Amino acid sequence: MRGARIRGAVLPVAATLAALGAGAALFVFSGIYDIGADDHHTAPVTALIGALRERSIAVRAAALAVPDLSDAAHVAAGARTYALHCAGCHLAPGVNRSDLSSGLYPHPPDLAQQAPPEARRAFWVVKHGIKMSAMPAWGRTLDDAALWDLVAFVRRLPAMSEETYERMTR
Repeated sequence: MRGARIRGAVLPVAATLAALGAGAALFVFSGIYDIGADDHHTAPVTALIGALRERSIAVRAAALAVPDLSDAAHVAAGARTYALHCAGCHLAPGVNRSDLSSGLYPHPPDLAQQAPPEARRAFWVVKHGIKMSAMPAWGRTLDDAALWDLVAFVRRLPAMSEETYERMTR
């Protein structure tokens, strides 16, 4: 008797899942959704991607041990790395746009105009990148020490003047 009830419940669930799967496949293969970087996502897609990104990063970054980021030598090393690898997309004090950043979608955050990022989150994002955002995984190019130097610098960037930035990145 109990087995018959379970089988009776499984069939509608399986049918619903199959219909959802067929609908998703039809949506994907129809090509109706514009994936071009010059067209914005719809509000529901933006919300879904944002929630997925935030939870994914939070879960993965939670266990990271943050080293001392106050050492001026680490900040200076991070400044050079930022100027070389990051400023083209994430800009710098006194720079409002670049040819590269203007064509990216989602638009990369202007790190000189934001509150300093949480260290664990910033390290994880820089090391692993973000899929479908043009944010590369720098952990394949830079070692963890260089990544932490970069985080130390980026956390100071919003309070930095154009002159200080220029001096540090020369």
